[in-house]
Amino acid sequence: MSDLPPDLDRLRTLETWLALSLKRVREEIAAAERPAQPRRSPRKPAAARAAVPCREPTPDGGISLAGIGRSVAEIHRGDCFTGGVIQPVSAERARAELADGVQACGVCRPDRVLNRS
Repeated sequence: MSDLPPDLDRLRTLETWLALSLKRVREEIAAAERPAQPRRSPRKPAAARAAVPCREPTPDGGISLAGIGRSVAEIHRGDCFTGGVIQPVSAERARAELADGVQACGVCRPDRVLNRS
C-alpha cells in the first residue's frame, strides 16, 4: 500500500512541491557553503582568459555512417543540430568525402561552406 495519492493531478502537485522544496534546500546549502570557500585571486585580464579554451572546439565537419535509421553516410558541419552520432572529421577529410560522392546533409549543407576554401 502506497502513501502517495492515487490520482495524477495530486501526484503532479506533489512533484512540483518537491521540486520547489529541493531547489530551496540547494540554495540554502550553497549559501551556507559560500563563507567557507577560500577567497579567489583577482580575475585575469580578458585577453588572458580568451587564450584558454573553455571547451573542446567544434570540429570543422562530421560524418554520420550508414546504419540503423540511415540508409547512406552523410557529411555534416561540425555544428549540425540534426542529431545522431556524428564522427568528427577535419575540413580536408570532409571535402575529400564529398568529392568521393558521400552525400551532404540537407539541413546544414556543409558542401556550401567547405567548397569556399
